[in-house]
Amino acid sequence: MKATVKTTLVQNIFRVLLALFMIFAGYSHLTFYRIDFQAQVPDWVPLSKDLVVLLSGAVEIGLGLILLFWKQQSVTIGWFLAVFFILVFPGNIAQYMDKKDAFGALDSDGARLARLFFQPVLIIWTLWSSGAWKSYRDRKRANK
Repeated sequence: MKATVKTTLVQNIFRVLLALFMIFAGYSHLTFYRIDFQAQVPDWVPLSKDLVVLLSGAVEIGLGLILLFWKQQSVTIGWFLAVFFILVFPGNIAQYMDKKDAFGALDSDGARLARLFFQPVLIIWTLWSSGAWKSYRDRKRANK
């Protein structure tokens, strides 16, 4: 799989916005939303909730920085970030199922449920803006 593909200006803008979002989200894990993010860590995770929040924050910052500054690897990082979003999704489900409030806005079943539908948007945004989806389609066509 190619590490980079030609992307449009719009894709590049959205890739940069996503990278900045990830860096901000990671920073918020480590600082002012640290306790709120612990509400997303399911009780069945065999690690300290605080450790999970700190580690995921560090991963988010790292992926965001790489996505922002290492354009040549945007396809690869796009796939890693999409997988990351899939891996953290059970936390969003647990927050909904356990009715745990967070961030001052996730204080109702409706708000927590609506948030679940944002995760696929993040995955699609990631695969599209990084060129990962185009790279996959190009590779599939080439193998026919």
